[in-house]
Amino acid sequence: MRGTSLLGIISAIIMAAAAFCQPSDPVAQGIALFHQGHFAQARTILERAPSTDYSRVFLALSRAALGECGAVSADLARQFDQSADPDLRRLAGLALVQCYVAQNRSADAFPVAARLAALYPKDADVLYQSARLYMKAWNDTLYQMFRNTPASFRVNQISAEIFETQNHYAEAIAEYRKAIQKNPAALDLHFHLGRALLAQSHSPEALEAAQKEFAAELALNPADAVAEQQIGLILLAQHKPEQAVARFERSLALNPDFPEALQALAKCRMDARQYDAAIALLVRLTRLQPANEGAHYSLMLAYRNSGKSAEALREKAELEKLSKPPEGEFTEFLKKLGEKAPEQ
Repeated sequence: MRGTSLLGIISAIIMAAAAFCQPSDPVAQGIALFHQGHFAQARTILERAPSTDYSRVFLALSRAALGECGAVSADLARQFDQSADPDLRRLAGLALVQCYVAQNRSADAFPVAARLAALYPKDADVLYQSARLYMKAWNDTLYQMFRNTPASFRVNQISAEIFETQNHYAEAIAEYRKAIQKNPAALDLHFHLGRALLAQSHSPEALEAAQKEFAAELALNPADAVAEQQIGLILLAQHKPEQAVARFERSLALNPDFPEALQALAKCRMDARQYDAAIALLVRLTRLQPANEGAHYSLMLAYRNSGKSAEALREKAELEKLSKPPEGEFTEFLKKLGEKAPEQ
């Protein structure tokens, strides 16, 4: 364990300790030496100091910084479990995670990291250590995967997902196709290939190719509501609204609380001036996602266009709560929007 990695974490502890210790107090001296990076000297002083929560924790930290994680992990675990001081408990927990990682004991580190996150959910150091732990686990697992199962379709699948995060869509598409060739019946491969094709291009050829992949996914899993919704979006882009509506309705039959399908079908109803049907969908959507500004905006328009001015004004007020409109011409337009007479 690298002792210097703890220095940024303990500055607040040092100040807290000073409130309880005099300058000549060996506990304060040991903590100061630890803070200065003199771990061996800190250990010597803290071993002779009176036994307090601070001396026990910082003695364990000093020994850990000197490479004795195996000897002090039990002490750190005890302090993390029993300390009544939240700062010391936090510090012991952070050091314990680092020690477990240094000893290749990730399985022991995960429960400690989870408890730290529950105790200190907004603490930057806790989140940082958790990120490092999960990143190491990801890298270790990925290494084992490529080493032990290099010919599996999962290697191609994970490679494709990595390429997608890097916006290398051509490479991702190639890897998804290799995975499908190895295991044509695997779920989600066709779906993710379709998404990668759309991410790369919205050309007519890409839309057609992506639609085929989503259809192939549905052939494997007819209950895939998201694949239905994706085909609906492609049909809209191909100017086939009636076919798109059927897909969105099918998606919602599979998953009635699917927000993206609700919003897409509501847009189709709005475009067809079927405002009452659109309102019913948008009300459901705003209940599912109260902070969805687009849903409230569309609902305001639907109320306004159906002649329900009071409801339109209510939605306008809700929208203003969620987001202050920009200054200028659009602001005046928005102020009047809920009051506009319905279309003839």
